[in-house]
Amino acid sequence: MLEDFERGRVTAFFRRVADTIPIPDRPASLVITHLLAERPAFLHAVARISNVAAVLPKPRSINEGALREISPTMQVDALDRRTFADPDQVLAYVESRAAGKRLALLDVGGYFAPALEHLCARFSGQIIGVVEDTENGHQRYAELDKVPCPVYSVARSPLKDPEDYLVGQSVVFSTEALVRSRDDILNGRPACVIGYGKLGRSIAAMLHAKHVGVTVYDVDPVRRVQALSMGFRTAATLAEALAGAGIVVCATGNFALREDDFAHVANGAYIASVTSSDDELELSALTGLYARTVVEPHVTRYTRTGHYFYVLADGNAVNFLHGASVGNFILLVQAEILAALALLASRDHDPGMWEVPSDVRQSVAAIWLRHFDGVS
Repeated sequence: MLEDFERGRVTAFFRRVADTIPIPDRPASLVITHLLAERPAFLHAVARISNVAAVLPKPRSINEGALREISPTMQVDALDRRTFADPDQVLAYVESRAAGKRLALLDVGGYFAPALEHLCARFSGQIIGVVEDTENGHQRYAELDKVPCPVYSVARSPLKDPEDYLVGQSVVFSTEALVRSRDDILNGRPACVIGYGKLGRSIAAMLHAKHVGVTVYDVDPVRRVQALSMGFRTAATLAEALAGAGIVVCATGNFALREDDFAHVANGAYIASVTSSDDELELSALTGLYARTVVEPHVTRYTRTGHYFYVLADGNAVNFLHGASVGNFILLVQAEILAALALLASRDHDPGMWEVPSDVRQSVAAIWLRHFDGVS
C-alpha cells in the first residue's frame, strides 16, 4: 500500500490531469481492473470524474488490502468472462447497476466486446463509450463487424511503452523466481518467446541480458524481421520455435499455445504467460490427456507417457505473483484512461476506434514529470 505522502502525490497528479478536461455532466461508469495494491488511488480518481456504478476486479489479480479499502465506498462485483460472453446477461447486469444513465465502460481485456452492440441497442440509458487498456482488448473491439460506439484504446499509446517495458522485466523476474523454487535456473535453458509485440520485445531483451539464448516466434513476418535485426534467432513455425526450448514465454494475448501445440513443447520445459490463462493457453484441452500435479506452489507438472512440462502460475500472468509493480510509470497509463473517460463525458464522438489526442498525452506526460521525475 502507498504511504500517506505517496498517496497525496498520486492524488494531486490525478487531480491535475482530470482538471485539464472540464466535464459538464458526470457520467456513470463500470470499471474492470486489476485490483492491485496501488489501484485504489486510481479508482478514487475515476470516482472524481464519474459516478462509479461498480468495480469488477479481474479475479486472478485481487489484492486483499486494496479490496478492503474500496469496498466500503464502492460496489464490488464478481467478474466472469463466461457471463460476459452472453449479451443478455451483460445487459441485465448493466441495467441492474446503471439503468437510464449515461454510462462509460472501462475495460481491461475486451470483456464488453461480445455484448457491446447489444448494449448500445438495448440499454435503457446511453453507452457513451468504452476505454480499453490492453492490446488483447484492443483487438477484440477492432475485430467487431461494426463498432457501435466510440472505443478509446490506450493499448498502443506511447505513454504505455514504459509500462510494457517494465512489465516484461517483471515477467522474467517472476519466471526465474518460480524456476528457482525447484532449485533450477534459467541459464543453460534456451528460451522461446512467442509474440514479439512490446511485451515480447522486453521479455526477449531481458532474457538476453541474463545470458539466455532466445528464439522468437511471431505470426507476423515483419516482427520476425525486427527480432532478427535485434540479434535474436527466429523461427518460421511455432513447432520449430518450441523445439529444444527449456523456457517458453507466451506474450501474444491471443492463444499462443493450443491443444496440438503442447505436443511440441520440449520435455521439462517451463511455460509462462503474460496474461490470463483463458487468453493465452488452451490448458482446458489437456484434461484427460495429461496428468496434472502441483510440484511447488505455482508450479504444475503436466505428464503423459514419454512427455512432461511445467506450467507456471496455472497459466496466468506470472508477474502478478510478485505484485507486477512498474512503479509510478503505471500512473501514465491510468492518467490517459482518465483523460479518455473525460473526453467521452465532455464531447460528442462518432462510433469507432479512437486514440487520445497527442496534445493531451503530452500534457499528461508533462504533469507526470512535474510530480514524479526523480522519485519514480
